[in-house]
Amino acid sequence: MLPRAMFFRASPVAARSHVRVFYRSVASTTDYGKTFDKILIANRGEIACRVIRTAKKMGIKTVAIYSDADVNSLHVKLADEAVHVGPPPTGQSYLSIPNIISAIKQTGAQAVHPGYGFLSENGHFVHALDEAGVTFIGPNEKSMFAMGDKIQSKIIAKEAGVSTIPGFNGEVRDADHAVEIANQIGYPVMVKASAGGGGKGMRIAWNDKECREAYRLSQSEARSSFGDDRLLVEKFIEDPRHIEIQLIGDKHGNVYYLPERECSIQRRNQKVIEEAPSVHLDAATRKAMGEQAVALAKRVGYYSAGTCEFLVDPKRNFYFLEMNTRLQVEHPITEYITGLDLVEQMIRVAAGQQLPFKQDDVHIKGWAFESRVYAEDPEKYLPSIGRLNKYIEPKGTGSEVRCDSGIVEGSEISIYYDPLICKLCTYGENRNQAIHTMEKALDNYVIKGVTHNIPLLRDVISHPRFKSGKISTKFLAEEYPTGFKGHALTAESEAELLSVAALVHAKRSIRESTWKAGGGSFIESGVSAAPSSWELYIGTSKDTLKKVQIRQKKDGTFEASIDGKEPVTVNADWTLDSALINTSIGGRDFTMQFLEPISLGYKLQHYGTKFDVLVLSKQQYELSKHMKERPKLDLTSVVLAPMPGAVVSVAVKEGEDVAEGSELAIVEAMKMQNVLRAPRAGKIKKIHVASGQSVAADEIMIEFFPAGK
Repeated sequence: MLPRAMFFRASPVAARSHVRVFYRSVASTTDYGKTFDKILIANRGEIACRVIRTAKKMGIKTVAIYSDADVNSLHVKLADEAVHVGPPPTGQSYLSIPNIISAIKQTGAQAVHPGYGFLSENGHFVHALDEAGVTFIGPNEKSMFAMGDKIQSKIIAKEAGVSTIPGFNGEVRDADHAVEIANQIGYPVMVKASAGGGGKGMRIAWNDKECREAYRLSQSEARSSFGDDRLLVEKFIEDPRHIEIQLIGDKHGNVYYLPERECSIQRRNQKVIEEAPSVHLDAATRKAMGEQAVALAKRVGYYSAGTCEFLVDPKRNFYFLEMNTRLQVEHPITEYITGLDLVEQMIRVAAGQQLPFKQDDVHIKGWAFESRVYAEDPEKYLPSIGRLNKYIEPKGTGSEVRCDSGIVEGSEISIYYDPLICKLCTYGENRNQAIHTMEKALDNYVIKGVTHNIPLLRDVISHPRFKSGKISTKFLAEEYPTGFKGHALTAESEAELLSVAALVHAKRSIRESTWKAGGGSFIESGVSAAPSSWELYIGTSKDTLKKVQIRQKKDGTFEASIDGKEPVTVNADWTLDSALINTSIGGRDFTMQFLEPISLGYKLQHYGTKFDVLVLSKQQYELSKHMKERPKLDLTSVVLAPMPGAVVSVAVKEGEDVAEGSELAIVEAMKMQNVLRAPRAGKIKKIHVASGQSVAADEIMIEFFPAGK
């Protein structure tokens, strides 16, 4: 049992392990007064570390809270004090208002920053803090209740003259009512939770059947994530862009809008890549959206940081979507292009200070991107858990790369919380420069121990359509209609992969030969029994093997020729077995990652995607022609758990006949529910799980009788 309270000061090593921050200050951090002596951060992970960083800059002591699962987390180490608030389930720890109020009383914290998620938009929490005489670093209870409810906020927005999406301005009673509304509005419709956000409790429906299922799943997710299962139904705007306006207001009636962020690259309504500003908006549209957002905020007496989200069609018509009464996940890119520290402004506003700038002082300088690096399988879009046994964040030459993370090497990604690893942000004087910096940063990001989504991020950021700026919320569905399968090798990227694989093999062969020649120790440079040239057969499968000849020149560089083509020089800054291979081939500079040796080759990462590269000698190649392929495992008779999680429900019984695509079970992980469907028509032979049971990834859940029986 962990102690109820634990207090300690973070070590200098732990504090230095985090990120550098970049602000071109619009307002000085020391020119307008003291705020608080001590604040508690009612959150965990990355955002807790982010708030602690600014608080330290302002000379404010910090208190972290933690569950059993987070006892060794970075945010706990960075804070001046830390208090245990319960077991891993969020309802018993990070969502437990009594436990957090107790932590405040124990530590004497004067104010609370909620971060995002958890209690950040919970008016009851604000009320409890008010009663305890503690300042909430966010909006007041009244405006939070008004704007935190999507149904109520749409009504208020209409009254404030804000353009809104057609829909039903009230609470949906049941699935039949949802279908009735959908038919009145016209399909497609969006069924979504009235409370909360983050893509949870949201489903698109194109017909009555999908509407009923969307209602059921959205209600269940909403109840699990927010403790509020009320839903609304509104028209789904086709081919839209998701663009949001950042607001900041003070308690003296001043509210200003900051430049927009575009969040159109989404999967399952969850943002993947954001940028600021948007290529789609012109000055007039930006001003109109900003002024409507300000009008809405003033209507409800809003202060602190907040965001109005809009859908914008190809003709720049915009529709209010919702208001987030908190700091947004993607706030760093707004900080990049404005020079403002939004967390600092929130703290100062909470302390009663006026904003130190006016609307005319806000300008756009440069361009910024944020890539959300998650522990997840980018092909299945399912979360991954595990320990980060190798973790190196990318660094820029200046302030153009920012990593907001809450983990270090050795940290564990657990089943209990959001699988976000890092918010990787890059900055440039223009969009192309910021994109190029992001490409390099993703290539240099080393993560081992969990599956991650860098392959998808890297592919999107370099996609010609993305670079052109012609994007919408349908981008991923349109560009990867059968799902993301990893980087598709081009002639150029394949040549790079094969050449580097040959170089890796040559360098490792040289090391092995010099070790043997030295009698078990490395002999002096220049005295080697290693060959200076190699004939290899390299490919990502037996069917793609190509003849690669590589030789080491007298100057130490290498020269490679693929299938008899003209040799090219391959220069690589690579220490054997280190993660990064900084390479130049034919004037093209790129970074590849060496992951590990495999049987007859190496696992390499190129363009973010992992490749098992076969590297065969001439003899091995000739022998491989006579080897039979191993038969593939037939998975059509079993249904496996797609990820670690909890079984929400099982929809079938043993002996039951099911049609292809029928719902079999629902598995929940990280508050997202995934419906498992029958891979084929057949009869259920055995059910191995029950509702409420935990399952591991690839665990057999349901068995079918063999086809034809």
